[in-house]
Amino acid sequence: MKNKKGKLAATSAVAAIVIFGGCGGSESDAVATTAPAAEPLAVELLIQGGMIYDGDSDQPVVGDVGIVGDRIAFVGTTQRKVVAARTVSAQGMVVAPGFIDAHSHVDTDVFSTDAAKRLNAPFTTQGVTTAVIGNDGYGGYDIAAQAAKLRAAPPGTNIAMYVGFGPVRQSQLADDNVAPTAAQLEIMKGHVADAMCQGALGLSAGLYYTPQNFSTTEEVIEVAKVAARFGGLYDTHMRDEGSSNIGLKAAVAEALRIGAEAGMPVNISHIKALGVDVQGQAPDIIKLIQAEQAKGRKITADQYPWLASSTYFSAAVIPFWALAGGRTAMLARFNDATVLTQLKTDIAENIRVRGGAAALLFAAGNPAYVGKTLADVATTAGVAPVDAVMTVLRGSEMLVANFNQSDADVRTFMVQPWVITSSDSSTGHPRAYGSFAQKYAEYVVRQKTITLAQFVHSSSALTADTLGLTGRGRLKADYFADVVVLDPAKYKAMATYTSPAQLSVGVVMTLVNGQPTVENGATTGKASGRPLLRTVDAKLCPAA
Repeated sequence: MKNKKGKLAATSAVAAIVIFGGCGGSESDAVATTAPAAEPLAVELLIQGGMIYDGDSDQPVVGDVGIVGDRIAFVGTTQRKVVAARTVSAQGMVVAPGFIDAHSHVDTDVFSTDAAKRLNAPFTTQGVTTAVIGNDGYGGYDIAAQAAKLRAAPPGTNIAMYVGFGPVRQSQLADDNVAPTAAQLEIMKGHVADAMCQGALGLSAGLYYTPQNFSTTEEVIEVAKVAARFGGLYDTHMRDEGSSNIGLKAAVAEALRIGAEAGMPVNISHIKALGVDVQGQAPDIIKLIQAEQAKGRKITADQYPWLASSTYFSAAVIPFWALAGGRTAMLARFNDATVLTQLKTDIAENIRVRGGAAALLFAAGNPAYVGKTLADVATTAGVAPVDAVMTVLRGSEMLVANFNQSDADVRTFMVQPWVITSSDSSTGHPRAYGSFAQKYAEYVVRQKTITLAQFVHSSSALTADTLGLTGRGRLKADYFADVVVLDPAKYKAMATYTSPAQLSVGVVMTLVNGQPTVENGATTGKASGRPLLRTVDAKLCPAA
């Protein structure tokens, strides 16, 4: 494959003799079959002497990575003399494909008018080179317009996009708890078709959230069928991750049914067993998924490596029926004597399910509450937690960190060969600044739940395959030069629940499309990210 200057064409013939590790070959094999080339191999950047994890292999190889323009020229060793415009020593360092965050929620930052926010420093300083947006059903259906903005003002990471079921539904039904008419459903399907033709990865849904939770399974299936026709993925924040609605197992069954009847792969977002009623159910959930996989269906999941989730306070504790109509309608119900008894009963139950008032930590919003638990607020005010809920929400919406998962469940999901890494980043939670580094430091180094190779694979190659991102996620000749160099002795998250906005440490260099966005642990100010769009099938999208 050539770049605009044709430079890579001059090096592509070398790939056959320089790629080692993961293919069963060796340097002596290459010498026996291919004569050394006479001309020196010119590269713009040579990452020299690192422990190379290519994204697939179980074991690293020590060698070099040569980069020309935005592509990888070679990986491993070569008998040709290499002439490098710049050489970076990576001795003792891990050299891996740039990590891909399958569920990032960086939508606001990458479209910001603030160039510093667009750099995505919390992610590039962890080695993340591609972030997926539009998750939980929040992605707009104007994919082409979003891509144009990203090209005009590039972000620090590459960006791939889902079309969101939420905006699609709201375009016809606003926030109302009603079913679409046949005509409205056709318009919704048309939005999805347009978005897929413009390069969306697939359809994202957040059936836990209002107003998406008002949809029936059948409605979602009909909309999902459109994305399936284009080869898209169904990515879902399920209707329930615990016991606050239909239950975890029923929600998994619904997600699997949507994928089966729509005829498309399914990715379960931030897979977990949330709350005291379902902790320990990870093995049962895995069996449900494996049964579907045994039928030949592609089912995957992404996961963040933290024991606390994060969501809006209202979504965590207010019953779904009381959220209908939006915030104004919810607040009116707080003063409606005809529903108040039932409302308080349901709030109390949601607090119990989530581990009690002490397990709900206010992470962002009204500074009077940030850093305190619901139990703290209730005790200070001398009221019951249920009453404290309404006091807080009368003031403003809040984001909470909710300690609701068991480490055993997290580890059980993590070792599955179909689970990929994500951050599900949110303000006030350390997962925005440290999820990839946390997974390495906690579950590779400290607990030894997975190996370093498994960490790299689940954060790069497996993610690229799951999302259908071609030319990314591996250290391989002619692939895009998304690369991370990290110090295995220092790589870790610094963010905590009480100090969540701390950059991770240990990344020596992050390259996005061949450009260094991080050097020596600090951002360079370069924004070389691109929109990553699915290839449009001209037969399905004749006007594209």
